[in-house]
Amino acid sequence: MPKIGDLAPDFEAVTTTGKIKFSEFNKESWVVFFSHPADFTPVCTTEMTGFAQEHDFFRLHNAKLLGLSIDSIHAHMGWVNNVKEKSGVLFDFPIIADIDMSISKLYGMLQPGESETAAVRAVFFIDPKGKIRLVMYYPMNVGRSMPEIKRVLVALQTAEEHKVSMPLNWQPGDKVIVPAPKTLAELAEREQSGLEMMDFYLAKKSL
Repeated sequence: MPKIGDLAPDFEAVTTTGKIKFSEFNKESWVVFFSHPADFTPVCTTEMTGFAQEHDFFRLHNAKLLGLSIDSIHAHMGWVNNVKEKSGVLFDFPIIADIDMSISKLYGMLQPGESETAAVRAVFFIDPKGKIRLVMYYPMNVGRSMPEIKRVLVALQTAEEHKVSMPLNWQPGDKVIVPAPKTLAELAEREQSGLEMMDFYLAKKSL
């Protein structure tokens, strides 16, 4: 099962937008790779609709969406068409047809304690270098939080760009945590800084 810090396993797959090779798809962009248990199911429909409605947000943040379930490409196409007809929302990102469960198993999305034939609700945040930066797992009967998915993507990108950390409940625009000093010289410098300090090891600043 891939873990945080691992390189995302490469694969080739058939999707609703054509065949892809993951390492090529991932090149120069973040990927939010998520699984859902099955097509034509209620919770999954609300989630996929949510991803589709926020697609512009992910594009703005240089992140591609990639979905997966253990269904055929024909089932995917029928479901995409059904939702578009009923709600006007088009799932215009690729959805992998993983009928043989090979990719689900490769990414630990198939968890027998929950189901042996359906993927749990996993979300992998993968950076442009192909490294897994964050993993979320939800059971089949609980939908994900789109605000949290958006928040952690921005948090990961902000932390990477500015070499900082995020405190509890951080939201874009909030102060961030700066790395703790590692030498006496850095400690003396910090004591003279304008940082918001609880103590020398916990200091915040605005970006």
